Amino acid sequence: MVSANGAAYWGRHGAAGLLLRAPGPDGKAAVLLQHRAPWSHQGGTWGLPGGARDSHETAEQAAIREAIEEAGLPPDQLTVRTTVVTAEVTGWTYTTVIADADELLETVPNRESAELRWVAEDAVADLPLHPGFAASWVRLRELAASIPLLVNGQN
Repeated sequence: MVSANGAAYWGRHGAAGLLLRAPGPDGKAAVLLQHRAPWSHQGGTWGLPGGARDSHETAEQAAIREAIEEAGLPPDQLTVRTTVVTAEVTGWTYTTVIADADELLETVPNRESAELRWVAEDAVADLPLHPGFAASWVRLRELAASIPLLVNGQN
């Protein structure tokens, strides 16, 4: 989709990404980040596994499907906590789905990822972030902090 100001947005029906949290070695939340492949849009930056929504998908379904495709995550080990629209232009939205896993899950990157890495929340802003993710990270972190991290299915 192309906005009125000429900016291009991926996905005719919007896009969604998965902000997956899990307890790190210190017990504090770590998040799974994707280092975008150099050839991709905003390649070389860090962001969330995610992408375009299909016409029949909810944001949650799209974010989980993309995380399976891009990171090899097992959907039965993800617990969705909430969703938030983190970018919006006329006719298009990007929705971030916040989910938890009981542990730092192993990942399998696809060709869209140069690397996948579990990053302590305090260290996320130290990375060269995708501009869209950078613009929403403070808000996402504050929202995530208000939702207790699930461990073994419990707060």
